[in-house]
Amino acid sequence: MTMSQIPTEPTAPRANDAAFTPPVPRRQAIMAIIVCWLLVVFDGYDLIVYGTVQSSLLAEPGWGLDAASLGTVGSMAFIGMMIGALLAGRISDALGRRKTILACSITFSILTIACAFAPNAWVFGALRLLAGIGLGGLVPSANAMVAELVPPKWRSSIATLMMSGVPIGGSLAALLGIPIIPAFGWPAMFLVAAVALFVVVPLGFKYLPETLPSEEEQRKEAEKSGSTSGPTVTGFASLLRAPYLGISLMFAAATLATLFAWYGLGTWLPNLMERAGYDLGSALTFALSLNLGAVIGSIVTAWAGDRFGPVSAGAAAAALAGVALLVLLASPPVWVVYVVLVLAGVGTHGTQCLIIAAVANHYPNHMRGTALGWALGVGRIGAVAAPQVGGLLLAMGLGTNSNFIAFAVGALVAGVLLVIIALRSSRELRVHKTAA
Repeated sequence: MTMSQIPTEPTAPRANDAAFTPPVPRRQAIMAIIVCWLLVVFDGYDLIVYGTVQSSLLAEPGWGLDAASLGTVGSMAFIGMMIGALLAGRISDALGRRKTILACSITFSILTIACAFAPNAWVFGALRLLAGIGLGGLVPSANAMVAELVPPKWRSSIATLMMSGVPIGGSLAALLGIPIIPAFGWPAMFLVAAVALFVVVPLGFKYLPETLPSEEEQRKEAEKSGSTSGPTVTGFASLLRAPYLGISLMFAAATLATLFAWYGLGTWLPNLMERAGYDLGSALTFALSLNLGAVIGSIVTAWAGDRFGPVSAGAAAAALAGVALLVLLASPPVWVVYVVLVLAGVGTHGTQCLIIAAVANHYPNHMRGTALGWALGVGRIGAVAAPQVGGLLLAMGLGTNSNFIAFAVGALVAGVLLVIIALRSSRELRVHKTAA
C-alpha cells in the first residue's frame, strides 16, 4: 500500500499545494464556488421546507394524511436523493460536473414548483421523489467541482463552508414559513424555488466551468496513487476493491447514521414541538434554532477539520449531537431546549460536512464524484428511514421522546464509526512508517 492510499488525517498543507494550478481563471473559480453554494442553499431549503408545512398538509381537505403517512410522504424526497446521489456522482465523473450540476438544479427547481399545484398526497409525494433525484445529485457533483477549483489544503474548509448552504436554506424555510404559511398557505413555500430556476441557474450557465480531468490525466493520477497497474478502474468498482473497500463502506455507514439524525430532526422537529404544546410559530423557531446551529457548525467544523482532521473532528461533533439530544429527555426549561437544538445542529450537520471533506480529500480526482455519490447515496438510506421511523414511533404512541432517542442513537453511532476510521487510519500510518 502506498502512502496516498492511507486515509490519513490532513492537518497541514500538502506538498502538492504549491504546484496546484486552478483549471480556470481565479475570478471564474470564485464565481463558480459562489454559484455552487447558492444552489446548495436552495437544496437545503427544498429539503427542510417539508418540515415547515407538515401541519398544513395534515389539515389539507381530502388528503387524508396521518402521522405515519406523513412520514411516508416525507421519505419520498430522500428516496429520490438516494437515487440521484448514486447516479449523479458517477455521471459527473463520466460526463462532467457542469452538465450534471445544471441538470440536477433545473430538475429539482421545476419539480419543487410543481409541488405547489399537487392535487393530492400521491401526486405531491411523486413530485417530491422526482425532485429528490435532482437534490441528491447536486451535492456530490457541486462538492466534486469545488474540490477541483481549490488547493488541497483548503478542501476541508471549503467543503464544510459549502455545506453551510444546507442549514442556511433550512433557516430560510423556517423564517419564511412564519409569515407566508398563515398569509398565503403552504403552496407558496414551494414557489420560492422559482428564484433558483430563474436567477441562480442562469448564473450557473455563465460561470460553471468543466473541471473533469482528461483520460490522460486520470491515467497519470491513478499511476501516481498506485491504485492500479493496468487500465484505470472507474465507477463503483473502483471504490469496492482494495485499497478503498473498507474505508468506502465505513464512510457510507457513517453518512447513513448522520443523515438519519439530521434529516429526522429536520423533518419532524416542528411537528414534535407542536405535539409538546407549542404553537406553530414557536415550533418553527425551534427549527430555526436547529438550522442556525448547523450554520454555526459549518464554520466551527471548517476550523476544526483543518486543525484536527475531518475524521477526528467529525467524531467529536457526532458525540456532541447525541449527548445534546438526550438532554431533551429531561424536559428542560425552554432556554435550555434552544441551546440543545443549536448544539444538535452544530453536531449533526457539522459531522456530515466533515465526512464530505474527508471523502473529498481521500480519493483521487477521477474517483471523487463517484466516492461522494456513493457515500451520500448509501447515506440517504438513513434520510429515507428517518421520517418513516419518526412517524411509526409516534403512531405507536411512544411519544416525542422516542424520536429524540432514535436520532440521538443515530448521531452516536456515526461518532463510533468515525472513531473506528480514525483508529484504522492511525494504525495504517504507523505500519507504513515502520515499513519505510
